[in-house]
Amino acid sequence: MRALVVEDDAAIASLVTTALGAAGFVVDRAADGEEATHLGETEPYDVAVLDLGLPGADGLAVLRRWRAAGRRYPVLILTARETWSDKLAGFRAGADDYVTKPFRVEEVVVRVQALVRRAAGHADVRIVAGRLALDTQLGTVTLDGMPLRLTAMEQRILAYLMHRAGRIVSRTELSEHVYDGATDRDFNSIEVIIGRLRRKIGAEAIETLRGQGYRLCT
Repeated sequence: MRALVVEDDAAIASLVTTALGAAGFVVDRAADGEEATHLGETEPYDVAVLDLGLPGADGLAVLRRWRAAGRRYPVLILTARETWSDKLAGFRAGADDYVTKPFRVEEVVVRVQALVRRAAGHADVRIVAGRLALDTQLGTVTLDGMPLRLTAMEQRILAYLMHRAGRIVSRTELSEHVYDGATDRDFNSIEVIIGRLRRKIGAEAIETLRGQGYRLCT
């Protein structure tokens, strides 16, 4: 999953980015409101973590611009503003969750995972697709109850497909969500990784639809 962290405090941004990266997310960062507005409107994120006190443009203004532009990914506000009126303003602007500073980074990660999971239509922390099961909090995948050994990129691609099991995912969509904004997106590499995944989980588990993309069979 691909996340955007908007935070002008470098230490906090690094902490959250590192924790999300360890949980399997690819993360882009923005340190001011203008950059955040641009990235949030032009890149296909699965979730965003947004501070409110930003240089350039206030976080609430950024969020309103995202929503006005039709961006529907979930947004967790992470801020020092803790009054009820601040929280109400955040939710009215389009936030999905709200965490105040100081915070436990583990809680932020769990909340972000829950937002992504629910946005994809899954209520349970465990996503099951046929013989596969993904624990979205632990980041583990099992096949017939046995743990799978996956590389980081194999894990990202399989997790994305499992969140959208039964749906067609184009190569473009897949590349946009498993690479960060600074990485060249390589369709050939994705095809190679899909081939490796088929050898690990069964050739029939991932269907290729010519000209359309991939579908994880359930």
